[in-house]
Amino acid sequence: LLNINVGGKLFQIAYKVAARYPITRLGKLAIYTDPMKKLQLCDDYSVQKNEYFFDRDPLIFHYIFHFYRSGVLWIMDEMCPSNFVEEIEYWGIHLKYSQRCCRILFEEKQDELSEYLKIQKELEAELEPLASVEQFEGKFLGRFRKMIWNLIENPYSSAPAKIIAVMSSVFVLISIVGMTLSTVEEMKQKTGKMWMEQLEMICAIFFTSEYLMRLISSSTFKNFLRAAFNAVDLVAILPFYIQILFENLDEGDMLYHEELHKVENVSKLGKVLKLIKLMRIFRILKLARHSTGLRAFGFTMRQCYQQVCCLLLFIAMGVFTFSALMHSVEHDVPGTNFTSIPYAWWWAAVSLSTVGYGDTVPDTVLGRMVAFGCISFGIILNGMPISILYNKFSDYYAKLKAHE
Repeated sequence: LLNINVGGKLFQIAYKVAARYPITRLGKLAIYTDPMKKLQLCDDYSVQKNEYFFDRDPLIFHYIFHFYRSGVLWIMDEMCPSNFVEEIEYWGIHLKYSQRCCRILFEEKQDELSEYLKIQKELEAELEPLASVEQFEGKFLGRFRKMIWNLIENPYSSAPAKIIAVMSSVFVLISIVGMTLSTVEEMKQKTGKMWMEQLEMICAIFFTSEYLMRLISSSTFKNFLRAAFNAVDLVAILPFYIQILFENLDEGDMLYHEELHKVENVSKLGKVLKLIKLMRIFRILKLARHSTGLRAFGFTMRQCYQQVCCLLLFIAMGVFTFSALMHSVEHDVPGTNFTSIPYAWWWAAVSLSTVGYGDTVPDTVLGRMVAFGCISFGIILNGMPISILYNKFSDYYAKLKAHE
């Protein structure tokens, strides 16, 4: 018998049984005749007791011991996959010796654990600051940059830092409200327009100061450019300066374009300015810097992009299918709106989303049956991923708050 002491527990295996698996550690121990080679396979050897000692987990070795006796490797659900794989690799036993059902469940558990660890790592990186306090040591104006960094990036460091974080969110909301009010007819008058321009200037100055402070306090310029939130900040302030640049290029030309705008002939330059002004709406994304909920939502969308793309694919299939069916049964009806399949796309999209504007409705019995099928398919389709996305969002939100 081969006397094996694993973590203080004694096991006995017949030499001929262990020798059936010569590539395993115990199989080599049974077939080797050179004592030096045997000592290399174990942690210690007792000459008096003739025991080979292994400093490994005795609980998992019970399954290894059972494998040598039966030829089947059993896997229990309560085992840690990483620990179990490490142990069987040490003993030289392959996972193929386990039953197929156990192996499938074990590999699924391994994948779940790997996915969980990956998500956990990405969640921690989501809240990781662009720079740590230690990175300013020994650098140019390190103490000053460290102070600026705490004010801008770490709202929990001091009361002024919290005030700046609150002011940042308030200025974003003021900017969005100002942009909204600027489209009101009464605010387009001279006085209202002047107030809106001054409000926009104040917000742009604050956002620019905030951006420059982040640039100064960044540990490296490369990391600063790679950060997504810094790109959002840049998009938030660029429209203001681009608008000023376009307005000052040629004053006479601008007056000409304003005259054209009055007669509703918008020039190319006017269209560009409208597009630039519209880019100010992206300032609302700055709220995500100080909002855990928005971060959790963005993180959920990134993690569930496959499910979201699959949902969009199903919606597209439903739109094409039901619009074609509706056109085939309604195109002969006098005065119908389903004159072609592209015209029926809007109806199919609205019906699949279960919104149902009622601006376009079928007139025939067959058309109503198709509409009922479209709505039913939309209810089933919309109900499938909602619970998955909501559960993941709740989980990610709770983890982000706990990490904070």
